Amino acid sequence: MQDSNFGLQLASRPLLVHCPSLLCPLHSLSAPSPYTHTHTHTNATLFCKHLAKKEKKMSEKVFPSSKPATNGTATANTTTTASNPPNATANKSHLYNPTSRLPYRPQPHTRRHRSRSGRNICCCCCFWTILTILLLLLLAAIAGTALYILYRPHRPTFTITSLRIHRLNLTTSADSSISHLSTLLNLTIISENPNSHISLDYEPFTVSALSDGNGVFLGNGSLPAFSLSKKNQTSFRNVVVSGSNDLDVDALNSLRSDLKKKKSADGSVMLKIEMDTRVKMKVGGLKTKEVGIRVTCDGIKGSIPKGKTPTVAVTTKSKCKVDLRIKIWRWTF
Repeated sequence: MQDSNFGLQLASRPLLVHCPSLLCPLHSLSAPSPYTHTHTHTNATLFCKHLAKKEKKMSEKVFPSSKPATNGTATANTTTTASNPPNATANKSHLYNPTSRLPYRPQPHTRRHRSRSGRNICCCCCFWTILTILLLLLLAAIAGTALYILYRPHRPTFTITSLRIHRLNLTTSADSSISHLSTLLNLTIISENPNSHISLDYEPFTVSALSDGNGVFLGNGSLPAFSLSKKNQTSFRNVVVSGSNDLDVDALNSLRSDLKKKKSADGSVMLKIEMDTRVKMKVGGLKTKEVGIRVTCDGIKGSIPKGKTPTVAVTTKSKCKVDLRIKIWRWTF
């Protein structure tokens, strides 16, 4: 009788079964009679285990385990990975865990790096260019010094041995509006090469006669091209310089001023001769480029002829100077 009463009490109470993750109150599993208590308890336990398995699967999906897999599970994971690619697994974990965020990774400053590398390249190019130019200048200076010491180059020399004035007439119209100058000179010129290792090749000369003062142009002439070997000289006789020019007011006043200043009791006048040409130098089998030179001979004292008899100028005190003529675009120095 007591056993039956105890069975009735158990049947009337709600059945509480202890599960791994929760306590399951199973009111719906209350036993209808004391004879079905054991069967009902077994069903409730199975149901709780089923719920616990479901909860465990959900938790593994949301928070995957970081523990290394055992030998038994390694094969299963391998087959799962083979069937599902890594991207698909990552996408699924991201879908199941929307609160997860990728770690922040700052992007490198590529523009600054490129600009700095470009500046470094420009600086290196400028440095090496300047260094190369300096080295070339240094080598050129060394080579020039060595050639100068080895060959001892000297400038060529020119001398005017004689000058005859056949005509030097200045005529002015009655109203002084037009002035005309007519000149005729005859020169003898000697050119010498004092170098013992260098030969000279001259192009044709342009010879000009000027007043030695304000430099009023009197007339012009020419010399043919010629060559001078080592320690050699050549002379040109009867070089004609003539001119017939109309003078403007400034040139007329300058010429009159020169004639008054330089004119003495015997009617002498100071003259200047200029010769322009280009020359090449030969050292053995090596030829240089053409270099412009100007020969200026001043200190020539002449006299104005009277009649048709020419006068002989004094050239003993004349000196000829040779200067290089360097042309840069339109300017000549």
